[in-house]
This record gives sequence, structure tokens and C-alpha cells, in this order.
Amino acid sequence: MPALLTVERARALRRRLSPPEARLWVRLRGRKLAGLKFRRQHPIGPYILDFYCAEARLAVEVDGQCHDHPDRIAHDRRRTAWLREQNIRVMRLAAESVRADLDDVLELIARTAREQCGA
Repeated sequence: MPALLTVERARALRRRLSPPEARLWVRLRGRKLAGLKFRRQHPIGPYILDFYCAEARLAVEVDGQCHDHPDRIAHDRRRTAWLREQNIRVMRLAAESVRADLDDVLELIARTAREQCGA
């Protein structure tokens, strides 16, 4: 079970999604994508995932420019390794891709989720 501070932080993050996250959430929420249930700002262990589909064990991360910094790259690698140990696949999407090519991004997420579900 996630630590209380992580859960509280996730709640706060849900109230202030970045514009690309908000744009993606509109298209993911309510099982709009391939009938899959996604959660936003979902805590797992010590981490908070931008979006998570438990059925597919798929994390979707929307990365802005700050993820290009060397310290952030190292942190993201550790985080991804930990999530893989939990059998969670991580998709990293550039925020600009979500802004510019949302339909293509959604198709990629749906295809990856189907692969994860064995369909």
C-alpha cells in the first residue's frame, strides 16, 4: 500500500494536471480508450504515475522538457526499473507529442495496452 504522503501528494497532483496531461485525460477517462480503465496520478509504491491501467499493468508518463535534465533522466531510469520489477510496463510520451499528435498517441497507448493484456 502506498505511503500516506504519496497518496496525499497524488490527490494534490490530480487537481493540477499539466495541459498535455489534462488533454490526454479527457480521452482516457471513463473507459473511452478501448474500454480500458485508466487512473490519473495513481500512487504505486513510492511513485506516482501520470496514468495507470491496472488491467494492462501499463503506466503512461507524459514527460515535459524537465525530463531532459541529467538528474531527471537518472531518476526516471531508476523509477522505470522499479516499476518493471513490479511487472508494470512504462510508456514515456513527450508532452509535445500529446499536444501535436493526440490521435497517434492514443492509438499507440491502445495497441500497447492490448499487447499487455495478451489480446
